[in-house]
Amino acid sequence: MTDRPEHAPADAETLEKLEQVLGPGGVREVESRYLEEPRGRHHGRAGAVLRPSNAEDLARAVKICSDARVAMVPRSGGTGLVGGQVMETGPEPLLVSFERMNTIREVDPRDNVIVAEAGVVLSDVHDAATDVDRLFPLALASQGTACIGGLLATNAGGVNVLRYGNARDLCLGIECVMADGTVHHGLGGLVKDNMGYDLRHLVIGSEGTLGLITAAVLRLHPVPRETVTGWIAVGSPDEALELLNLMRGSLGGSISAFELIHRQGLDFLREKMPDVAIPPDFDSEWLVLTEAADGQGAMVEERFMATLEAAFEGGAASDGLIAQSGTQRESFWNVRESIPEANRLVGAVASHDVSLKASRIAEFIGKARSLLEDLNPDLRLNCFGHLGDGNLHFNIYGPKGANRKDYDRYREPATQLVHDTVHEFGGSVSAEHGVGRLKVADLERYGDPAKLKAMRALKQALDPLGILNPGAVLA
Repeated sequence: MTDRPEHAPADAETLEKLEQVLGPGGVREVESRYLEEPRGRHHGRAGAVLRPSNAEDLARAVKICSDARVAMVPRSGGTGLVGGQVMETGPEPLLVSFERMNTIREVDPRDNVIVAEAGVVLSDVHDAATDVDRLFPLALASQGTACIGGLLATNAGGVNVLRYGNARDLCLGIECVMADGTVHHGLGGLVKDNMGYDLRHLVIGSEGTLGLITAAVLRLHPVPRETVTGWIAVGSPDEALELLNLMRGSLGGSISAFELIHRQGLDFLREKMPDVAIPPDFDSEWLVLTEAADGQGAMVEERFMATLEAAFEGGAASDGLIAQSGTQRESFWNVRESIPEANRLVGAVASHDVSLKASRIAEFIGKARSLLEDLNPDLRLNCFGHLGDGNLHFNIYGPKGANRKDYDRYREPATQLVHDTVHEFGGSVSAEHGVGRLKVADLERYGDPAKLKAMRALKQALDPLGILNPGAVLA
């Protein structure tokens, strides 16, 4: 890769040009909320905040920044956990906020698509889909804050990946601004389009380093008419996998979610969020929260209960509780969605978002737990995640009542041993939130050399001055 010119902070002349192209309110002073990330471990810096209202204005702003060699850091809903939205070192960048690009441009139930700008909050997409009797299935705990641009930039997953796929699988096209100030108009919404390289899939998951997503065509799905949701007690992650395979055999594509939850997560809820209605205290270390849904007449409940009965008889499950109403179903999911907040209130020594083959999760948990006990037997472990797609949140805490700061010295060694073990088991140390800045060294350490070479070549070709989110993904 050729050497890039040094970046520079925006001077008064550059800011004046930006104000002219972005119009009133398009450039503003930096508020602290723009420079924070959810865990409070990283604090960004920026010379100003750019607030474009359309792709063309953003394109002109990017061209101005390119000419002045000023770096740009995109910020969506700010919910990412790997520091991709905050830049801590180097010349002050300009932060690009998409908060004014928050329009749903089109909802088309005939073609089953919705066109949403980057700053549209995920829950608003859900509501717009519901209004036309459709479903947009991307669902996660931060859906009241997370925005479409950031979700696509990080290829977010959520609880329904098992059936509907990641964010990229729910996107038919994007509009984005490239590093040279050109606009890619890719909102045709075609299911099949093999006219050359697919820029959509290149930019999705690139975390704003190859292009800035301004809008997207999103797939809508039919609303399920029959839904069954249940808590199931299992003896181990291996038994949970056995249950999942039983359900796949009898329910097929009707299974939309299959969440593995350790008892420690429920204990954290009791401790920090007692108002959350947690499930009965099953005599089991592990629980599964699962849901199956399909169209009218699919006999989902009958098939679900028959599968559960077979699981009880075969030993893959020991107890269960099935939601008897929509309100109870929402209560079940509120537990799952509240666990990350309870974790935050407890305060993790180290948090890990990893993925493995589902068949290796139990073995991984056993080995990683043993290594952590060798590091310090007082450390507590809470793991939970989407067993169907192998995504595991593997979080480490100090003993109850201890000051987290007293255990900060274990963060780096604990993360190293967890990530080394994930790599040993053929997994990925970044499953849900991307690489950001936090995991750049991990990508260098564990990444395939050929892939890294290709990534650097793409970055050099599409952003030769390195102004788009510098320091994220690639060093």
